[in-house]
Amino acid sequence: MLRFSKKFAVASVSTVLLAVQAQAADVTGAGASFPAPIYSKWADAYQKATGNKVNYQSIGSSGGIRQINAKTVDFGASDMPLKPEELSKAGLQQFPTVIGGVVPVVNLAGIKAGDLKLTGQLLADIYQGKITKWNDKAIAALNPSLSLPDQDIGVVRRADGSGTTFVFTNYLSKISAEWKEKIGEGSAVQWPVGLGGKGNEGVSAFVQRLPGSIGYVEYAYAKQNKLAHALLQNKDGEFISPSEESFAAASAGADWSKSAFYEILTNQPGKTSWPLTSATFILIHQVQDKPEQGANVLKFFEWAYTNGGKMASELDYVPLPDATVKLINASWANIKDSSGKVVHSAK
Repeated sequence: MLRFSKKFAVASVSTVLLAVQAQAADVTGAGASFPAPIYSKWADAYQKATGNKVNYQSIGSSGGIRQINAKTVDFGASDMPLKPEELSKAGLQQFPTVIGGVVPVVNLAGIKAGDLKLTGQLLADIYQGKITKWNDKAIAALNPSLSLPDQDIGVVRRADGSGTTFVFTNYLSKISAEWKEKIGEGSAVQWPVGLGGKGNEGVSAFVQRLPGSIGYVEYAYAKQNKLAHALLQNKDGEFISPSEESFAAASAGADWSKSAFYEILTNQPGKTSWPLTSATFILIHQVQDKPEQGANVLKFFEWAYTNGGKMASELDYVPLPDATVKLINASWANIKDSSGKVVHSAK
């Protein structure tokens, strides 16, 4: 009987602890791995500043869209913006948070970050399996000062549904007519070649471990994992290095007043524009079954827009302009409870 009581007591304490933990996680979100580094940094600072917790799971954009549709999280996150008709059908609203860049990364002996030059066409040919060696004449012609090895190219791509993949394949579809026709764009495509990694984290790990490999990741992951990024030729013919400045240049012409903030920033003009630039987006239900949770989501992002710009810059994301933030704040008037009351008005 005593043994049973101890077990019951332990079970009761565990239940209480779980309840406290669940209560402490004020907001839950899931989705894109692209913005996970900055969402994690914001969440940590937000908890220290307010005592409120935000629990974000980096599961890929497709997973984030599935979870917000299923209402298992308070917000979803995707690097692939949903079209206005898709949002309307699902009863969702979206807004951007930061701008960043996807970068090609390589693991080649003696090749440092910024040494290797690539073009969009070369990337398309590598990811179609048409170019299979690092010393292929097309790569060598672009990099005459490099001693490129007679080594197989180990192609690494995403295994999961991914907004980063959408950005990458959207860009390749703009550059290569053959890519557009045969493979196309999307958060998941039928890859002709390559090893699949889960999340930006998985692709980074594969490239780190596999000599001769190439992958594509969000820039913060390249820096954190000390991966060698390539220079990439942009629409104006310039070979550009990824940076907060080159992402900002690519987004300079963005028109955020468009319906539902639907804006794709790949292959934008400008001498200093990075061609694989993207915003990342939050998805939230317009009609909130749990208005307090909806309000907490918006309070977190309002705090992030106000206080998180420096943190974003430190990770080489681009904070949104004040004018864009005002448009986003105004759009929140459409997020209401079941009685039609606005759940949160930005200050």
